[in-house]
Formats: sequence, C-alpha cells, structure tokens
Amino acid sequence: MIGPVLGIETTCDETSAAVLDDAGTILGLVIHSQDVHRIYGGVVPELAARDHLRRIEPVVDAALREAGVERRRLRAIAVAAGPGLIGALLVGVSWTRASAFALGVPWIPVHHMEGHLFGPVLEDPEAVPPFVALLVSGGHTLLLWVPEWGRYFLLGQTRDDAAGEAFDKVGKLLGLPYPGGPAVQAAAVRGDPARYAFPRPMMRANVRSGGRVPLDFSFSGLKTAVARTVAGLEETGEVEDERPHLAASFQEAVVDVLTRKTLAAMAAVGCDRLLLGGGVSANGPLRMRFRERLGARGRLFTGSPRVSLDNGAMIARAGQFRAGQRPFGDLDDARASVPIPGMVPWTPETNH
Repeated sequence: MIGPVLGIETTCDETSAAVLDDAGTILGLVIHSQDVHRIYGGVVPELAARDHLRRIEPVVDAALREAGVERRRLRAIAVAAGPGLIGALLVGVSWTRASAFALGVPWIPVHHMEGHLFGPVLEDPEAVPPFVALLVSGGHTLLLWVPEWGRYFLLGQTRDDAAGEAFDKVGKLLGLPYPGGPAVQAAAVRGDPARYAFPRPMMRANVRSGGRVPLDFSFSGLKTAVARTVAGLEETGEVEDERPHLAASFQEAVVDVLTRKTLAAMAAVGCDRLLLGGGVSANGPLRMRFRERLGARGRLFTGSPRVSLDNGAMIARAGQFRAGQRPFGDLDDARASVPIPGMVPWTPETNH
C-alpha cells in the first residue's frame, strides 16, 4: 500500500484516530476518552455513541494535523467494525465508509481484537509471530496461538466476565472511580495481597482438558467472592480500612490466574514468545509477574499504555495487513459480536 492510512477506533468509550505511513510508523495519534461514564460507574452505550458523533470529526482533524497529512492524501481508511457496542461501532463504520467513498480509497473493516494483536509491533518491530498472545480488555479475555499473521488458534477464552470487566465491577464494589483497572491497581499498592484468599477459578486439571489445567477463564465467581467479603465488612464498618487489602488480594488472584494459564498455554504449544495486548495488559503487576516467570528463557512483547488501550493506530496497522483481502468474512458492517477472521480452535494435534 502506497501512502498514509487512517485508522478509526470507536468500539466503546474512546474516540481515536491515527495516521500511519507505509512502514507502519505512527505519524499522528489522538485518543479522546469519554469522562461522562465516571458518573455512572460504567459505560452507558447511548451516551458513548452520542459522544463519538460529536468527537469523531475533530479527533480525525487533530490526528491529520499532527501527522502533517492532508485528507486527500490518504490511501485507505481502516475502522474497528466489531466487536463492541453497536451504537458506538455504527458511528465509526458509517463515518469511515462515507469518507472512503468520498475520497475514492479502500474501506477496510478490522476486528478490534486483531487490532490489539498489532498494538505492540507499532513500537517494537520484533513483536511479530510466532507467539502466544494474551489479549485482556474490558470485554474480552483471549489466549491465542499465532504462528503467523492471519492464522489464529483459540487456546482459551472467558466463560463469563472478562478480566477488565471484573476489574471495573470490583472497583465499583470498593467505591473506587471508573475505570476500575487503574483505580484498583493504585489502591492495591498499599495493600497486602495475601490478606484475603480469593478463589482462582478453573485452575484444577481435569479430564475434559486432557489432564491439563484448562485454558478457559472465569471471573464471575471471583467477583462474587469479593462482593460477599465487602458485604460482610460493610456490616462491621471495616471497608474503608480494608479497601487496599481487598484491591491487592483481588488483583493478585487475577494476575495469578492469567499468568499461570498463559504459561500453561505456552508450554502446550511449545513457544517461549508471549505478546500482551488490550487495556488490562497495561497492569504493572501483571507485566512484572510475566517478566519474572519468563526470565531469560522467554521473550515478552508489550506496548506502552498508549498503544495497549483502545486506539486508532492499532486499527490502522491491522488495516494495512488486511488491505486488499476479500472477503472480510462477517466484518462487512458493524458487528456487536464477531470472531476474529481466520480463528479456529486449537487442539494438541495443531502442533504436528
């Protein structure tokens, strides 16, 4: 592809636009995060969609100015077409489709989670397959084996709440501000992670998983355990004093589950290269635990928070990869729920 590519992200509560050059270098990146949801302790879909409508044009203009690129010089426009909040997605899809048509350039729909796979490579050219990928965000928790771009084998996924969703809900239970991930991490700094023995869901080997630790996730039980503990402490008036310890113990449980299952997945596929993507991948203790466990024998790829959280640059980079590929599968329009194109279940036979 010759010329700059514009990427648009509007899947949830960030309106983001980015311009990349042919080499995938970020020329301009603007991210607008919607503060209104803090009032409600979670994202309100209708408010999110309305704010995207107001912000998308000025956000794109700002990204183009930062990149020093005139709109008529764009050679393609990529957009996160799913999964996400349908109203929010429709804003990005409709705007980019109309803009691509007006400019006479290709319109490239991108899967939001495939975008997260491309996040780290924006800053590290060595963050390329083969690797095992742990994608953790507010709406998703996925373990993938990625032998090459476009070939994705699903190792495990959440059965209920995503890791980021659990952070948000526990943050709300603890009276912390939204979003819960950064707030819980900040509160946990002053806490004892061993104070409360919260459960580690789905960590026991069983027959259904071939005698191995299952690679799927479940965080609803952990969230319920925190809720019951908080309810008991509210009766005795101890929540305020115990909040840091509750945050630290919850965070330790999530980090423990994510790292142990991911390391089990890496052993299963025989790969010592790990890529972390998604907003929760910016969690400091999670990154530190992986660095400790991998040591010198493995390689860890992570992006800065700027490219780990939802952003237009990762969408533009995934769009560069998907450029010229037809069809796009189910990503021909905004989709609230849709699998990553080309993703199939992993089996032990996959490695042979």
